[in-house]
Amino acid sequence: MKLDKLVGERFKERPADCVIDSHALMVRGGYMKYVANGIYSQYMPLKRIMRKIEQIIREEMDAVDGQEVLFPVVLPGSLWEESGRYESVGSELLRMKDRNGSPLVLGMTHEEAAVQLVREYGGSYTRYPFMVYQIQTKFRDEPRARGGLIRVREFTMKDAYSFHTSQEDLEAYYKECFRAYERVYKRAGLKNVVAVASDSGMMGGNISHEFMFVTPVGEDSLALCPQCGYRANMEAAECVAPAPASDGEKSRALGKVPTPGMQTIEEVCNFLNLPKEKSCKAVIYQKDDERYVVLFIRGDLEINETKLINFLKATVRTAVITEDSGLLAGYIGPVNLKAGCEVLYDRSLQGAAGLCCGANEVNYHFTGLNMERDCPGAVFNDFAKIREGDACPQCGEHAITLERGIEIGNIFQLGTKYTKAMGMHYLDSEGNQQLPVMGCYGIGVGRLAASVCEESHDNFGPIWPISIAPWQVHLCCLRADDGEAKAFADSLYKDLQARGMEVIYDDRLLSAGVMFSDADLLGVPVRVVVSPRNMKDGCCEISTRDKSVSMKAPVAEAADEVEALVKKLSGELTI
Repeated sequence: MKLDKLVGERFKERPADCVIDSHALMVRGGYMKYVANGIYSQYMPLKRIMRKIEQIIREEMDAVDGQEVLFPVVLPGSLWEESGRYESVGSELLRMKDRNGSPLVLGMTHEEAAVQLVREYGGSYTRYPFMVYQIQTKFRDEPRARGGLIRVREFTMKDAYSFHTSQEDLEAYYKECFRAYERVYKRAGLKNVVAVASDSGMMGGNISHEFMFVTPVGEDSLALCPQCGYRANMEAAECVAPAPASDGEKSRALGKVPTPGMQTIEEVCNFLNLPKEKSCKAVIYQKDDERYVVLFIRGDLEINETKLINFLKATVRTAVITEDSGLLAGYIGPVNLKAGCEVLYDRSLQGAAGLCCGANEVNYHFTGLNMERDCPGAVFNDFAKIREGDACPQCGEHAITLERGIEIGNIFQLGTKYTKAMGMHYLDSEGNQQLPVMGCYGIGVGRLAASVCEESHDNFGPIWPISIAPWQVHLCCLRADDGEAKAFADSLYKDLQARGMEVIYDDRLLSAGVMFSDADLLGVPVRVVVSPRNMKDGCCEISTRDKSVSMKAPVAEAADEVEALVKKLSGELTI
């Protein structure tokens, strides 16, 4: 490929609307162009990178007996009605109607399509297990599109769906896919990846993991324990209950004290000279049907709303407390609460005593609250957000650290959620009708490309791993008007191509600074520079984009040296 024929502009200035580096570099480098919010066109360099990532994914999915298929982009709404998701999924699902008024959806995930594809095929136990996958364009009407390809509305994704006759078989295959994902990321050159336990969300199922690229620009919070290796997305991380109260705290009597005009935890605790962890606060939500939910939690903790939504199996919003609700904002407590609402208790209050709380009376709070004594029958569940330094749910050490991350893949054990809803059955060896058990496995191709760029770049451009780089070799001919230099560069270009190498060749009559700036933005791992000065010495310069290699090679050995370097870099990413 001649660089002077490459469509797309490269420029020095950082675009003002690009917050993170990978977004800025991929716009500056002529990889993509903004079309609409969260929607981009891809120039050739990015398309080549995406194609190489897709090929790595294909090879790893084929290695675990996956069969590539292709589902429609536009799906009938009736399929999503079968699963129950046509109504339950929010506005991120793009719904429309055809000319006949029939409902359609623009696919954002394809569980329903996968079940529909194999529903008849999977009628006998003899055909299990099997897995189908696709690499497909999808659309999610994401309200927070940001960061270039990190969070978009239209995206390319590999999604796979496996079908099994037992939970045990699913679990065994789940481990195979877990290892396959690790190989994908290693081959793509992404280093700082961790797998964390996650919340299944709208996908359903009980067990799921996210593969997270750990980076300060990530929008997900991760709870990690360096002592035992525990890893979880904050949405799914368990918050360990504290030790029970002492006998002295338990013996304190419940007493009502005036707290005039004090409604916040900070005001009340300062007035009563108590630390916030010695308070019980009420957080009020409303469900979609307007019913109130009162959640009591220790005053120094925050509520993990994902845990709450999963527990309630309903969406919630911050409540608007009205006069007829029976709730007194700022004075709500678990004792003598007469409002007709659902009451929940966080595990942080289990065994707690000596607390202050609202007295359900304006300008009054209780002190000496003993949960066991004063709230008999209370059932405690985990609703709290884990924090830096909290006890690890796995080893118990107070070593939890919080990091930021970008989700670059996920795997779910779906169980029978979709096969049951959509009436997929098989006959077992005894002729009994059974429900297949499903797993699903997704990787965002564009997000993976952007994550590699985010991890591997300098101030001048990306540093692409050779396995996914748009080209393997960037050949620069300085002073292409010099006959000897141009003749050798042309010959070397043909020789490298004949050896099967991917070469981008820059023979434009431009300054070395402009050529090298473009080369940095394209991020090709091996660079070869031919110039009149080097020709006088009978050599050319060979270097790597990451500056780990820099040498001069005799012109007669140049092609051999470049080929050896390409093989060496490729071998470092081979599993």
